[in-house]
Amino acid sequence: MSHYVISQFPPGPVPEPKRLSEQPTVHPTARLWQCQLGAWTEVGAHNLLIETSMGDYSYTDDQVSMIYTTVGKFCSIASHVRVNPGNHPMERVTQHHATYRRQQYGFHEEDDHDFFAWRRAHPCVIGHDVWLGHAVTIMPGVSIGTGAVVGSGAVVTKDVPPYQIAVGVPAKVIRPRFPDYVAEKLMQIAWWDWDRTTLEARFADLRDLPSFLEKYG
Repeated sequence: MSHYVISQFPPGPVPEPKRLSEQPTVHPTARLWQCQLGAWTEVGAHNLLIETSMGDYSYTDDQVSMIYTTVGKFCSIASHVRVNPGNHPMERVTQHHATYRRQQYGFHEEDDHDFFAWRRAHPCVIGHDVWLGHAVTIMPGVSIGTGAVVGSGAVVTKDVPPYQIAVGVPAKVIRPRFPDYVAEKLMQIAWWDWDRTTLEARFADLRDLPSFLEKYG
């Protein structure tokens, strides 16, 4: 049996990831429309972001799609996540998008602006320090609380409270990430709002929860 070794990288060590900076890092294959990106943010390969904002230090992996979404700071968004997928008008005779993208099909000189306004009126909100696992889908109008975790493949149809872990289809909360008193202290500290100088001075403390709460809680 023949064996083949295939590599996209040149011989030698795997290239180091690009160093981030206050200027957002956007992969050249990503497509963005009317978006706002904070400092130290990164948008991965083959992303599609429309009318979306991302807070400082948040990043997306590859193949992420987000529309009409607000993302907080320090969020980790895995590959193939979709936030706020487009709804179809099921109440109409046909739910095909020819009824609202009618200009594209030559049925009208303008698209159905009211329908797109309805879509914009149902944005998604992702809090701070949220982790969305691989291939998560967040449905229109849903909010994910600060510190929450959504497991891989979940379809989230209802809001997830702060510091809760939700999994499944449809997603359900299975347990808290921390006890309530810890979550409350972290919300009060709001470390994600610290400036860069403060973060650098206290960075080591972010790895040790007990000492962090003792110092700042």
